[in-house]
Amino acid sequence: MRRRALLLAGGALAATSARAAGERHVTVIYVGGWDCPYCTAWKNESKPKWITSELFGRVRYVEVESPRLKEAYQERYWPEDLRPVLAQIPHKSGTPRFLVVKDGKLIANAFGTGQWAEAVAAIEQALG
Repeated sequence: MRRRALLLAGGALAATSARAAGERHVTVIYVGGWDCPYCTAWKNESKPKWITSELFGRVRYVEVESPRLKEAYQERYWPEDLRPVLAQIPHKSGTPRFLVVKDGKLIANAFGTGQWAEAVAAIEQALG
């Protein structure tokens, strides 16, 4: 009986993981600088709500931060698998920036704390 319960639990976990993996084709990238006061404000005011939201659990979330905001778009601060996204950004300046990527393609590029709501709307749309 215990073995059967473990098998059922494993199957449920596999189904949940498969669903989550399928949804994680959407990536949200936060770009910031340690010396950016607007980034600090977003992290203090909006990020706590974001990381506890239902949407957060359905996407891959990555933070790209550099010691100086002017360095945020230098390739050395970007994970190797996200460098193709960096190449898709038309104007590589300004933080905080919120990028929404679906299947490797940049679909939303929101700059500034005031644009966070637009980024969230893009995330919702990308997830369907």
